[in-house]
Amino acid sequence: MLLNLLTIQIFCSRLGFISWLQNHLLPCPFKYFTGIDCPGCGFQRAVVALLQGDLHKSLSLYPAAIPLMLFFAYGLADKYFKLDNSNNVVKKTFYVITGSIIFISYVVKIHGLYVHYNASI
Repeated sequence: MLLNLLTIQIFCSRLGFISWLQNHLLPCPFKYFTGIDCPGCGFQRAVVALLQGDLHKSLSLYPAAIPLMLFFAYGLADKYFKLDNSNNVVKKTFYVITGSIIFISYVVKIHGLYVHYNASI
């Protein structure tokens, strides 16, 4: 696993792919109109940090990035190889865990912004 991450990091850095990604991140329309981070803000930066091999930075930018990518990877694998049973227990479990991580991290982020905003007034 570590060798695979290192190989991806070397491959991406050699082609300049990481620097290209950093300069071409998609803007968030919700944040543009409201000025408030959406529940998905930070995902792109977390993926770039993960490609650079910085796991701690990736988790601090967006804690749900890795579970979300695992959820999508499992969904694609299940589509082609039929890994889950008819009740979709594994997919539902992944969905609940990932959704909970997104919700909890968003509440913590918004609460931190709110406390910081009130302290600065």
